Amino acid sequence: QVQLVESGGGLVQAGDSLRLSCVASGRTFSSIVMGWFRQAPGKDREFVAAITWSGDSTYYTDSVKGRFTISRDNAKNTVYLQMNSLKPDDTAAYYCAARRYGSLAVTIAAYKYWGQGTQVTVSS
Repeated sequence: QVQLVESGGGLVQAGDSLRLSCVASGRTFSSIVMGWFRQAPGKDREFVAAITWSGDSTYYTDSVKGRFTISRDNAKNTVYLQMNSLKPDDTAAYYCAARRYGSLAVTIAAYKYWGQGTQVTVSS
């Protein structure tokens, strides 16, 4: 089992930055592919970014490329999502997810473990 706990959400203005953190516990963190998803009110949960266990490969959805950066610190069992130039459309609950094997993935079904989410609200 892998337990995930997100933090770092909040209320910010358009153009501001936030850094989300996700701490993993349970199984070996270094072998796990990590991802961030988000869900806005009334919408489906969508993929945001993912990172391999080594951190040498990342993938982003088009709408956040150039603004968001995913990274990880395996010594701290933590994955981060640095979000810059935030827009009102980024308003959502952000979820950390993990999959123990395989490559980067963008589908919800590919990830077995999920956190409870942290709310990000961007005002215009």
